[in-house]
Amino acid sequence: MPTSARAPAVPLRRLAFLLGGLAMFGPFAIDTIFPAFPAMRTQFGVDQMGIQQTLSAYLVAFALMSVVHGPLSDAVGRKKVILVGLAVFTLASVGCALAPDLATLLVFRVLQGLSAGVGMIVGRAVIRDVLHGDDAQRLMSQVSMIFGIAPAIAPIIGGWILGWSAWPAIFWFMVGFGLLLLAATWIILPETHPPEARLKVPPRRLLRDYAAIFVNPRFQRLAAAGAFNFTALFLYIASAPVFVMDILGMAEDQLGWFFVPTIGGMVLGAWLSGRSAGRISGARLTGIGFACCGVAVTANIVYNLLVSEPALPWAVLPMTLNAFGIALVFPILTLAILDMYPRQRGSASSLQAFTGLVLHSVVAGVVSPLLSRDPLWLALGAAVFAAIAWAFWYWETRRNQSIPDCPAEAAALEPTERL
Repeated sequence: MPTSARAPAVPLRRLAFLLGGLAMFGPFAIDTIFPAFPAMRTQFGVDQMGIQQTLSAYLVAFALMSVVHGPLSDAVGRKKVILVGLAVFTLASVGCALAPDLATLLVFRVLQGLSAGVGMIVGRAVIRDVLHGDDAQRLMSQVSMIFGIAPAIAPIIGGWILGWSAWPAIFWFMVGFGLLLLAATWIILPETHPPEARLKVPPRRLLRDYAAIFVNPRFQRLAAAGAFNFTALFLYIASAPVFVMDILGMAEDQLGWFFVPTIGGMVLGAWLSGRSAGRISGARLTGIGFACCGVAVTANIVYNLLVSEPALPWAVLPMTLNAFGIALVFPILTLAILDMYPRQRGSASSLQAFTGLVLHSVVAGVVSPLLSRDPLWLALGAAVFAAIAWAFWYWETRRNQSIPDCPAEAAALEPTERL
């Protein structure tokens, strides 16, 4: 039984690298500026909570616009939406680099956020446009591996840039990265959503479709399981400047001691997920991933109860295992959501992203500032998020027994036939 939906016009490996790069520029806009937080606080005369709003403003805008990227790509095509998003992101990065005060910086950070999700959200729909079944899981995992590198290298790059220049140079780096992706997308990416497959829906119909997806209990369970599971790790990512520099006592150019092993675990998990496609069922692999996450958050709590001053490497090893488990789980849950709505993949991808981003915005703006000063509270917060994620997954397995393997003919079904 064939698994390809439509043969891509470029080799899959090249497509994987391009889609991985497109997924990277959103996280780059988050993590690259972490080393610059102290310098930005000093220049703008604000405290940690104030500078943290540069992250919250970005994520809120990211979340709000995420519900638009997918439907736009369903209506006008994937490539056009990605190109426009990259152009807006690049211009917004110029504005951030030239910002004379915090208020101006926040305005352009919002503009960055409005455009930054286009690569990740539309890229998932591209994968599902061209492949089905095990092939789709393999490509999704390859993209996740490339995407996973971004949070590891972004703060390191930010630290290097600060070593020879001031913090605006970090945003000029984003300008260069955006231009590179813009050229690569224009030259390499084929249009995977042809005119005859496009859905031109009025806003009222779009809202009804979103409501239908959102109130679907199965969508809610799968989206919540993925969102809360990643949030257990995102709590530490959002708290990285305080966790690394204040709690672990490292310098601003040493954030890599946290990000490299953590994202290394994510890359390894994504690789194993791809290798396991067709060999281990999606339900079993997801269960293994959640088990790894459970062990990780439990070990993290125990470690922080036993020591008064966390130190390397033990303070970051639980996050490495947690990231490994997340990477096993996420591709399978994402493909399961996309296959629920084969003719509205952009909308389904947007709403899944929106679910996670709203949660991450709250964590970055409220939860992280409250918990980041105490390592034990950080560990407990991560454990709560992981437990909630597993509860939604357990609920899903009790209702549906397993995650389907997404065979090719299943994609031809109408959404209502798959509920």
